[in-house]
Amino acid sequence: MRSDPVVVRLVARACDGDKSAWDELVERYAPLVWSICRRHRLSTADSEDVGQSVWLRLVENLPGLREPAALPGWVATTTQRECLRLLRLGRRIEPVDPLANSKDLADDGRAAVDEDLLLQERRHAVRSAFAGLSERCRRLLSLLVEDPPKPYGEISDAMLMPIGSIGPTRTRCLDKLRAALIGAEFEQTGGGERHAR
Repeated sequence: MRSDPVVVRLVARACDGDKSAWDELVERYAPLVWSICRRHRLSTADSEDVGQSVWLRLVENLPGLREPAALPGWVATTTQRECLRLLRLGRRIEPVDPLANSKDLADDGRAAVDEDLLLQERRHAVRSAFAGLSERCRRLLSLLVEDPPKPYGEISDAMLMPIGSIGPTRTRCLDKLRAALIGAEFEQTGGGERHAR
């Protein structure tokens, strides 16, 4: 299990009654809850019910969480259990092939939860790294990924930069973003601690 120091700090602050830490935890893991609900094909109303149940259970269990870094897995597992409970209560369980190996089904469920969790961690890391870029880089990259794409002439006017500078500036901004992502991954895997000794 990877230890995310940000999550550990947020859990500690939330346990101490810090509302902003609690809000940040919910904001960070709400997309994970929603993705698991979507995978179980729940309606919007049922997904909201599951989300409320998950957050209520987290309020009840957060102080007793033995390993704060395990919070993402706890949220994923609790969400999956709440989805299944809701489906059982509503008798909306899809038929299961009785010849299917139940161990394979359980493994597939864990793998899907792990994939969702990894995807949410990656999205959060990219958003955090992007927020750490300079205003100029954030603005340029945002203009470059608009849909539909903006012509370089419009980007040049909006950024007050020559068209010939857009590509090299974009490359430098992406390099900074990549370095921030690599640095965050290095820190999360404990690489920074090994080199600090």
